[in-house]
Amino acid sequence: MANTKSAIKAARKAARLTTRNQAVKTRLKTLHKKLDAATKAGDAAATKAAAAAYASAMDKAVKSGVVHRNAASRAKAHAAKFVFAK
Repeated sequence: MANTKSAIKAARKAARLTTRNQAVKTRLKTLHKKLDAATKAGDAAATKAAAAAYASAMDKAVKSGVVHRNAASRAKAHAAKFVFAK
């Protein structure tokens, strides 16, 4: 258990941020699954909408520091391949 005031505050902060990070990552996984489902269904409009939602969520995750910007860029490029696949 934390002993000092600063360590107690750091523990509270870590718990709060862990909860937020977990929620954001879960949301990203859900959006990625929706993108995969739309791609497998062959619906171009749904795939495009799912990719846009995934990219937007990924940008927000980068902004809050949950995902590294290069990892987000790589994931968005991967999603774009599905949208522009022929």
